Amino acid sequence: MLAYLLWHRPADVIERDAYEHASKRFHLSLRHSPPAGFRGSTVLRLAECPWLASPHEATYEDWYLLDDFTALGVLNEAAVTHGHSGAHDSVARRFGSGAGGLYGLMEGHADPADVPRAVWISRLPGQPRGALAQLLGDGMDPAHASLWRRALVLGPAPEYCLLSPEPPKGVSPTRLPPGWRATVCERELLWPRTARLAASPSQ
Repeated sequence: MLAYLLWHRPADVIERDAYEHASKRFHLSLRHSPPAGFRGSTVLRLAECPWLASPHEATYEDWYLLDDFTALGVLNEAAVTHGHSGAHDSVARRFGSGAGGLYGLMEGHADPADVPRAVWISRLPGQPRGALAQLLGDGMDPAHASLWRRALVLGPAPEYCLLSPEPPKGVSPTRLPPGWRATVCERELLWPRTARLAASPSQ
């Protein structure tokens, strides 16, 4: 399973309520007429997003869950075609700044909409990767948590994302290798998905 993530903020002159309404309308359009390979979407309001610099106070994180890379292409085309173009254009007119990322599910089954915080793990330039993935999931409950790894570099977002009700011991400062750091971002759910994660990381 893949997740296309979009971090975004409205233009400075746009009111938050109007922007959120337009964003929810677009996700509702996708739910009513889902593209092939699309499993659902989630919109969250963030307390902060360190890798998206902007003076606007409102920051959002969209999760688009997809079967595979083919589904990503289908979603990209469908978003601006008949049936979704009106809702998409309504958000685009209010858009200020954004960044994207593509992540693959490594382990766990937590729905992005069910977890109030995300732990983002990043590596300083030049630091070796090592066997970090096995360490990060140490102590997490796979029924209520999920670990994601960046599949494509589309922007400045960190390499790993751990969704968990409480950060497991694998991401504590004393366990992370030198040159790695974990940032906890609080999230508020704005748009719930209708479907749950149904696939294992191997699917």
